[in-house]
Amino acid sequence: MTETKRRKRKKKKSAPQFTYVQVDTRAPEGTVLPKPKFSPLGAQPGQPGDRSAFGFEIHTRLDGKHGRTGVIHTPHGDIQTPCFIPVATQATMKAVTREQMEDNGAQAMLANAFHLYERPGEAVMNAAGGLNEFMNWDKPTFTDSGGFQVMSLGQGFKKTLAMDVEGMKSDDVIADGKERLAFVDEDGVSFKSPLNGGMHRFSAEISMRVQHNIGADIMFAFDELTTLMNTRRYQEQAVERTYRWAQRCIAEHKRLTEERVGKPYQALFGVVQGANYEDLRRLAASQIGSLDFDGFGIGGAIEKRIMGEICSWICDELPENKPRHVLGIAAVDDIFAGVENGGDTFDCVAPARTARNGAVFTKDGRWNIKRAAYKFDFSPIEEDCDCYTCRNYTRAYVNHLLRAGEMTGATLATIHNERFFIHLLEQIRESMDGGYFAEFRDAYLARFYANGSRG
Repeated sequence: MTETKRRKRKKKKSAPQFTYVQVDTRAPEGTVLPKPKFSPLGAQPGQPGDRSAFGFEIHTRLDGKHGRTGVIHTPHGDIQTPCFIPVATQATMKAVTREQMEDNGAQAMLANAFHLYERPGEAVMNAAGGLNEFMNWDKPTFTDSGGFQVMSLGQGFKKTLAMDVEGMKSDDVIADGKERLAFVDEDGVSFKSPLNGGMHRFSAEISMRVQHNIGADIMFAFDELTTLMNTRRYQEQAVERTYRWAQRCIAEHKRLTEERVGKPYQALFGVVQGANYEDLRRLAASQIGSLDFDGFGIGGAIEKRIMGEICSWICDELPENKPRHVLGIAAVDDIFAGVENGGDTFDCVAPARTARNGAVFTKDGRWNIKRAAYKFDFSPIEEDCDCYTCRNYTRAYVNHLLRAGEMTGATLATIHNERFFIHLLEQIRESMDGGYFAEFRDAYLARFYANGSRG
């Protein structure tokens, strides 16, 4: 055995030594609380949130497929599905205002429970009146459970869920140059804060408490997200652990709903894991689908070539009368595959993150607007795009701003990319209701990928 392997083995056996950070969920004494601006459905003084304010109805079904159009009813309004949900990680879309997202046609936004727990903290969110009041957004909201950050902190892969894993199966996998910052056990997860180094604890019950204090219309049960590199045995264990955590989430969600009177009902979605294994995905879907959830999340690392198959396996087992959210997917072909095989809503950070680096999406593919070829190009990013950026600015101007490091460049590119995906799902919904989905899909994908786009 080499000296390097001896050091690695010794490091694995070492238990993390950190001081846990205690979280106070109360506002400081004397805090003057803001007056509510919005009046969500199902919120009555002295009463638990009315669950009937949340619901789902199906409009059009695709022949022979799980795909459908419909509407999700929430306390803060309706979501026409299928729909793209932009990610407002810190209760804001990076570089873009709430008004600009409304102009873009966003029906809802998804915030990150883990990051809002870190800052400004659940006490601030609760005192503000919840996520909608805090960010001045009078439309539906989602929060995730923190499960993604468990994988990210534990294994260092950041936002990479699709990966080449041939010959790489290990339950101690860690990205090159990264430190393991999260440690999973049966009760929950201990993690080292990337902000201040303090050791925190997330469990099913804590995730429910945090998300109730944040107050989104739709939230997700705490789950264990694995990578495609984990062994089959560990994937089996993670599926069973996620099921046990899901049962605990439901129990705590019901308790908190009864306790938090005067608040609108928050829908709870269970998350289906199981990596690329058909039997595990079906087992997980049947387990999670048997519980009293309001809807479901299709989660986990997914190999791109079988994206549609995985969604189909899962939707075979899930109740048909509840909505399904596909977590973290925004490649154009994956969107079509997800919709066709049962996905109702989709979220991903990729459109905004790539925009800040100059990558823009158009019907003719994804390309980088920072290239020198666009310095003298005075046409819009896309000729027939109705977004604010394309109505008012040129490729040359956006090219200049991004190359100069001006923040407005990120704003204009992000507006365009978010509108691209919002509009794409609008068009898909219209094609499904109009009975020409297959023709629209084939023509759109042929044009988008004609030049080898990575989008």
